[in-house]
Amino acid sequence: MSSHAADLARRLARNAEAVCRHYLSNGHREGRYWLVGDVANTRGRSLFVRLSGPDHGKGAAGKWTDAATGEHGDLLDLIALNRGLDRLRDALDEARTFLSLPTETSAQRQDHLPAPRGSPESARRLYAMSKPIAGTLAHEYLHSRGIIPVPQGDPLRFHPRCYYRPDIDSPTETWPALIAAVTDLGGRITGAHRTWLDRSGHDKAPLDSPRRAMGHLLGQGVRFGMADDVMAAGEGIETMLSLRCVLPALPIVAALSANHLAALLFPPTLRRLYVARDRDPAGHAAMASLGRRAEAVGINALGLSPRLDDFNEDLRRLGLENLRASVRQQLDPQDVVRFMSSAMIVTR
Repeated sequence: MSSHAADLARRLARNAEAVCRHYLSNGHREGRYWLVGDVANTRGRSLFVRLSGPDHGKGAAGKWTDAATGEHGDLLDLIALNRGLDRLRDALDEARTFLSLPTETSAQRQDHLPAPRGSPESARRLYAMSKPIAGTLAHEYLHSRGIIPVPQGDPLRFHPRCYYRPDIDSPTETWPALIAAVTDLGGRITGAHRTWLDRSGHDKAPLDSPRRAMGHLLGQGVRFGMADDVMAAGEGIETMLSLRCVLPALPIVAALSANHLAALLFPPTLRRLYVARDRDPAGHAAMASLGRRAEAVGINALGLSPRLDDFNEDLRRLGLENLRASVRQQLDPQDVVRFMSSAMIVTR
């Protein structure tokens, strides 16, 4: 959050009850909290706002949580959601109006413009606003795909109300989403991938394009583990997480598409690359292109092929043990010992 936005959030927190009475008028005060149904001012008790406390840290005034969705934030976030404002500039203007502060000049606004839509900075902000997936719909979604929950520290997060716009002329919708950080070889976030989810958590959202990426993607990927001399690369996040169920110690990268897989950048220490392909023409072409690039710089490239359309389908339809047996046959013998032995102790 910019210093200006943080200052406005603190000012709102010092007037937390007035903010709640204005934007959440269907709620009521109980002790140190304001209770209401949700950010849209529905009657109920799921959302609670702390009315008093320090300016920051644990127990800070103005912090709110929706117990039904896991959504949380400060009062500037609440105002943006309540008024349906998807630009930081508009949320700041609304907050300034409520606090009876002077309207900013154009020059002042230039100091804290929102990140351009779809930019790396916008991707970093989205990832920072999201939370770990444990106990969320994102966790339920991965489990429904047969994927063992990923360890803490992996690049997956959950956002309960991620913006979605079908096209530039359509209104903005909000859906829960699995958020994945796209990083460069140094670990810097350059983009983000969003998978919007059905509110049951058992499938993707019923949208025309429930998967979208933003930021700088070419050459980068969603990374699980830091690669040294051996790694695996493939297209989709679910495909690569399925492989990770049987190779938990092997660093893997999801490049997000066949074209991006073909252009993936190599760590300087890499000596052996497993290319996990989807069983379709695009997947075959990407594997061939990436393999040629790897061999040209002295990296041994080996293909990993699913028995069905992709490795997640193998996992769901054939089961974990069959997937393990199939992958084992395709590994270099030294990598079976190095990366697969630990897979035998992984349980659901």
